[in-house]
Amino acid sequence: MSNYTAKYKLVVSSLLLTIIALGGCQAVSVKQQAFNITITNERDSILTHDKLSEASLNVLSMTGRESKICMNDPTSCLTDIQQIPQIPNEQFFSTASEIYLAKAMSLEKTTACKFKIKEDQLLTDKQKDKLELQNKCINEELQMLDRSIRYSYAYLFKTERHPDQRIFDNRQVQVRDFYNQATAKLLMLSSTQRPANTSDEDFDIGHNKYITDFKDYPQLQNRKIEDFISSYNLNFSGLRSINRRDGFGAEFVTVLPRPTLPEENKYILDPLRHKFKDTVNPNIHTPQYLATTISIEPKPNTSLKDLLNNAPLLIKLNDPYQKENIIVEGKSYPLAANFSAPYGLWLAHNNLGRAAYLSLIDRDQQLIMPHLYMLEPYNPNKQIIVLVHGLASSPEAWVRLTNDIMGDKVLREHYQVWQVFYSTNMPIIESRYQIYSILTQAFGELDQNSPSAKDAVLIGHSMGGVISRLLVSKADISKDAFKLIKSRELKKHNKDPIVLERLQIQPIQNFDRAIFLASPHRGTEYADLWFTRAARKIIRLPGAFLGAVADSFQGEINPKDFIKQVDNGLIQNGPSDLSYKSKFMQLTKNIMPQSGLEYHSVIGNITSSTNPNIITDGIVPYKSAHLDGAKSEKIVHGGHSIQETPEAVLELRRILRLHLIEHGLYQPSDKNKGAL
Repeated sequence: MSNYTAKYKLVVSSLLLTIIALGGCQAVSVKQQAFNITITNERDSILTHDKLSEASLNVLSMTGRESKICMNDPTSCLTDIQQIPQIPNEQFFSTASEIYLAKAMSLEKTTACKFKIKEDQLLTDKQKDKLELQNKCINEELQMLDRSIRYSYAYLFKTERHPDQRIFDNRQVQVRDFYNQATAKLLMLSSTQRPANTSDEDFDIGHNKYITDFKDYPQLQNRKIEDFISSYNLNFSGLRSINRRDGFGAEFVTVLPRPTLPEENKYILDPLRHKFKDTVNPNIHTPQYLATTISIEPKPNTSLKDLLNNAPLLIKLNDPYQKENIIVEGKSYPLAANFSAPYGLWLAHNNLGRAAYLSLIDRDQQLIMPHLYMLEPYNPNKQIIVLVHGLASSPEAWVRLTNDIMGDKVLREHYQVWQVFYSTNMPIIESRYQIYSILTQAFGELDQNSPSAKDAVLIGHSMGGVISRLLVSKADISKDAFKLIKSRELKKHNKDPIVLERLQIQPIQNFDRAIFLASPHRGTEYADLWFTRAARKIIRLPGAFLGAVADSFQGEINPKDFIKQVDNGLIQNGPSDLSYKSKFMQLTKNIMPQSGLEYHSVIGNITSSTNPNIITDGIVPYKSAHLDGAKSEKIVHGGHSIQETPEAVLELRRILRLHLIEHGLYQPSDKNKGAL
């Protein structure tokens, strides 16, 4: 090798070493990664994983701070970040909101914040020390949540760009979630720090005042509030879907205390004339669980500087049934809502199915009289749907339909749901009269000139369909009924108003339409099969009902004669009345809805036949469920519980929309007209 070549190689080697020393190795390479990893990196945050979002980590990298250090001491970390002029407000505010929320969430997991004691427990000195540490921990957590709310609000509404200008930004969705979660946690945690759970009172967090504002939810003004429950993390089994509306605000369920009313669960034979102690029938229940959307906002014209310091904040309660939009900083935005959560909590907390079965065998004293439940605050401008369940059932039978009504924007805006709950071991003629009475009283409380008092829709399933038909019919069966009575003493009461009001059937005029599902209008052979006959012997007439009858006719009628009529089959329990051989069916099977009322039938079919003599849902044959003169009749493939099938629910939704169209309350688009 020549000297020249050796010198050349030496020079090249030296040059390469110099380049490496000055520039280092190549730091960037490229490769494909899975799409789900890309999406995860963009959208994950402290709410989905135990780490900050990529957007916040990018901001922290400008200061050289580690995320764990910042989450441990947010204020010091954010003070450093604020000194960097290259970080715009949007980045700073969004990062601050996440870091403060992260700190609050880490405090929530600590032993100090989790310490629990039993009510009225005498505390040892050690427990008192732990309680003091817990209060300190919770107060710090509340202060972190307060800071998170203020910075997330600042990001959303106090920067140069409005929220609608960031509509496609992933970061805006993240910060909205930070705001909602911080709001939910703050309100639920603060309620534990206030005496007697007074959730409707103002309170302080550190030096910052929180003021409850009921202006947009006047029904809650001056009401005792038992609790606010965040629906953010609620998970319901049994609800096919959760009906929500995306928008601004945190979704809650407001829980009102359930009052114990005089005469509740007392059997009253003549409720239409009875003077209730509270003037209103105690078995008519306004909603206890209310859909509520809560926003936390500064007072109008609050400066950004004051917002981020100690400006008072308003806890604004909104009724999502009444409002679709909310005005924030002078602009209108969609109001978030969860319509399913209050309904789900009501069902879960009351265990209505269990009560229905216990009442059937006369073992539940909580369901002596029928109850009427309103599922949302009364709205005079919305039509009313009344749902009446069937044998051994409860309002739980209507879960799918009710939830779908809440999820259908058109139906939700035009209808409010009332549900009847009654004991199905009662004679059907007695159940009809008692339900007639409670509905008459409920409609009587309304403004009779309001839309809510007119053109209501009645929907009944199975036994409830039979009762519903008799609620919209006019007939006098008193003469035929007394022909079946053998006792002379009983026949003396053929002019008694209490007796005649049950036998001289009058329609409820507030109803304009009725829908009958799988209803045995002419009875069913199923009630006479050996195993159902055996069950009928176990099912007894309610003792409270028999006692009330005996008390009413005390001194005028021999109780033994009344019991004989029970044994003779004129007065039977509900399941026995459903037999096609029963005297109840003989008296009522030919009674039709009053003239002018439109009615529809939905009938189940478990067979593959189209022959009316063969079609059956397994319990009710087509010939018993069919009614001449129905405006529509839909045969649905399925068993007796057809109200739970998608096809039946779609048919009910079609009829309910048709009802609105015919009354000029809704005009469908050309696309939807064909479905009607």
